[in-house]
Amino acid sequence: MIERYTRKEMARIWETGSRFANWLAIEILACEAWSRLGKVPSSALRNIKKKARFDIGRIEEIEKTVKHDVISFLTSVAESVGPDSRYIHMGLTSSDILDTSFAMQLRDAATLIIEDMRIMLSVLEQKAREHKYTVMMGRSHGIHAEPTTFGLKMALWHEEMKRNLERMERAREAVSCGKLSGAVGTFSSIDPFVEEYVLAKLGLRPEKVATQVVQRDRHAEYFSTLAIVASSIEKFAVEIRHLQRTELLEAEEPFTAGQKGSSAMPHKRNPVLSENLTGLARLIRGYAVSAMEDVALWHERDISHSSVERVIGPDATILMDFMLVRAANLIRDLVVYPENMLANMEKLRGAVFSQKALLKLVEKGLTREDAYSLVQKNAMKVWEGAGDFKTLLLNDGNVSKYLTAKEIDSCFDVKPYLKNVDYIFRRALGVERHRKARKRGGYPAK
Repeated sequence: MIERYTRKEMARIWETGSRFANWLAIEILACEAWSRLGKVPSSALRNIKKKARFDIGRIEEIEKTVKHDVISFLTSVAESVGPDSRYIHMGLTSSDILDTSFAMQLRDAATLIIEDMRIMLSVLEQKAREHKYTVMMGRSHGIHAEPTTFGLKMALWHEEMKRNLERMERAREAVSCGKLSGAVGTFSSIDPFVEEYVLAKLGLRPEKVATQVVQRDRHAEYFSTLAIVASSIEKFAVEIRHLQRTELLEAEEPFTAGQKGSSAMPHKRNPVLSENLTGLARLIRGYAVSAMEDVALWHERDISHSSVERVIGPDATILMDFMLVRAANLIRDLVVYPENMLANMEKLRGAVFSQKALLKLVEKGLTREDAYSLVQKNAMKVWEGAGDFKTLLLNDGNVSKYLTAKEIDSCFDVKPYLKNVDYIFRRALGVERHRKARKRGGYPAK
């Protein structure tokens, strides 16, 4: 059961008040650092920590005149502190505050996204184990290939999401980087101790070499990672959409009581959740491109990145959170139709077992080319509606010359296709976790 839904929690990170609270925390920590260096009197520090406040309405009012958000913020704070406010923002530039705060927001957003991903991994693992031996048709180019299992499909998605989790953890680390090194990053008016002190308190690392800003390749990595995760979710969603097509109906989104699929056609049950996820992935990929465009700034900094990040920061992370929770719920509640999977396997009347027949003939001494020609000739007759594949092979004297009826019949056993499912599951999901889950009753035994 997925009990947590984080959209409000994620949105709170990006609220105006949260942003200003970050700014104030950075400024107060800077004052603490300066105080340790003897540059801010302890009495002034106590006063700042006691009285420093901001008023969002007042900030907005001031900004109408000064047209600068950080100055407006500092003016509002100064009004609450009084004369000791002269120690606030000492030696700092606006981007010291903006970039360090942005790092805090992206890091905290990544933490929620990572929690979502862990939930999704749990859902995928449970679904994989539940359908470990649910046989279905594997398809390449959209055409029947060879049998596989629905559990393997879920295990594949689980493995991909594990890689995404690793990427997201790396991206969180990359973006957890702030700077308080002044106007062009040279510490011309600020002691490096201030940066070290503030960032350590905030759980961030310093940008070892900075300009006026933290370098935007870090942010490009972060948003590119979100785009990869979104693309994986889209991949899952597209597969569900295909499996729900009327001609297949091997898996289906949950259709809840009272739900309606069409204003005109009462019979419709559409894969709307998957389609929604497909569309949202396009948005997040677009945000990744925008983040890459922000890497190249003029000299030590321009402001072209700022407007972009004010949009893509909250939008991309909130969307990612939404997508992960929606995808996890969708997969958890997915309706699977094993009987339809088996029925669909019969549509090519046994031709999907062609490789087994090919290999049997090669074992009997035929060249691969001759064996392939014999098997393909009969398989093409199936496509043309001339009968079922097994009967065609049995009646083909050029085949029966090498294979007995029993040997031909053995080619149509699905069990050999499943012989290494356990091996794949052990590689991907591990044995011990599976055994423990069974003891807890977490997964149905197969």
